[in-house]
Amino acid sequence: MIEIIRDEAGRRAKLARIKGRSVAADADLLSVVAEIVEDVRLRGDAALLDYTARFDGVRLRREQLRVEESALRESAARVDVRVLEALRASIGNIRAFHEQERVRALSWEVESARGVRLGQRVTPVESAGLYVPGGTASYPSSVVMNVVPAQVAGVRRVAVVTPPRTLSETPAVAAALLELGVKEVYQVGGAQSVAALAYGTETIPRVDVITGPGNKFVAAAKKLVFGAVGIDSIAGPSEVVVIADDTARADFVAADLLAQAEHGEDASAVLVTTSRDLAERVAAEVARQAETLPRRSIVTRSLADFGAAFVVSTLEEACDTVNELAPEHLEIITRDEEKTAALIRHAGAIFFGAHTPEAVGDYFAGPNHVLPTGGASRFSSALGVQNFLRRTSVIRYTRDELQQTAPMIAALAEAEGLDAHARSALIRLQSIKE
Repeated sequence: MIEIIRDEAGRRAKLARIKGRSVAADADLLSVVAEIVEDVRLRGDAALLDYTARFDGVRLRREQLRVEESALRESAARVDVRVLEALRASIGNIRAFHEQERVRALSWEVESARGVRLGQRVTPVESAGLYVPGGTASYPSSVVMNVVPAQVAGVRRVAVVTPPRTLSETPAVAAALLELGVKEVYQVGGAQSVAALAYGTETIPRVDVITGPGNKFVAAAKKLVFGAVGIDSIAGPSEVVVIADDTARADFVAADLLAQAEHGEDASAVLVTTSRDLAERVAAEVARQAETLPRRSIVTRSLADFGAAFVVSTLEEACDTVNELAPEHLEIITRDEEKTAALIRHAGAIFFGAHTPEAVGDYFAGPNHVLPTGGASRFSSALGVQNFLRRTSVIRYTRDELQQTAPMIAALAEAEGLDAHARSALIRLQSIKE
């Protein structure tokens, strides 16, 4: 079920296949999504209703686009009490973590010897639109991970979009929304909902920032509307890499690979190990444990296409492979996890030790599970409070400082051929002399 790869040619071929899953370079997909986005921009609610009927098989009236709070409560009432208790504990952990981010993102100002004051004013965006996937990827944890950092940042208006049927088929999503106090919810999904949030319709007011994971159409739509609004990232298929040596338990590693593979047929689960014996035992465990999984067909396809157990000579070589993939999730199960982690340059989140499976980050630990995928951890980070904050520069000059620096400012402006810029500084210098 999972291929053990020992040779360099096989490793390069599999790595290329895994890295080729990005939606950003899919020109055909972007063309299709661009038509949807433009249609929603021009026709508003009418386009939303048409696409909801076409793609989701649900015919709505305009007044049904926004979900009534009573419908949320009706759905949430069906949630198992154990799920509700776990959801509340999860919200507490995630809020506590993001509160620490907020403390570290405060406004600041400094003053120089001549009285110049420079700084940054950090303020939240006015509104945020949060996408919650539907279907097999409808998770209450996605609600929590998107809403909490926006609330901690101080965003006044939080709007959630999710495909029709999500609330009726996944009551825990409705429960999460109620627990978080979110009341602006729309039952529309896909690329059309992203366009609605970006440009606004008769029913859905536009927002400033759009976050949240979705399928390839949602990811492509976020790419296309970026600039009209801010986005968190262009999310691709989920992925995990496990670095392990001969100290790792094969059943633990296999369980973690399967946990990632069940996300979808395009998910990627990779083991990189210095132990050929471990690779063989993990492969056997994967086959054994998969037999009992309800999503066995998805797991089988995912591992066949984008899974692998790479056997390498050294942990340094293992870390080189990880840095090349720049994975969303990285688990390290080795004798010296800190030493191994010191060699990692690119990863969305790192999970240390045998008792920190990636699932604790998905649901409970506190850090956000909305992470860069498809190699994007080379330049981007987890969703957090910062995604909902703006940094406004603050500059207060004095007459004395301008008198000292105006000639230099003018020299730079004139070098760029911008004489009016130079004059705007020098005219004040003349006034000071007079």
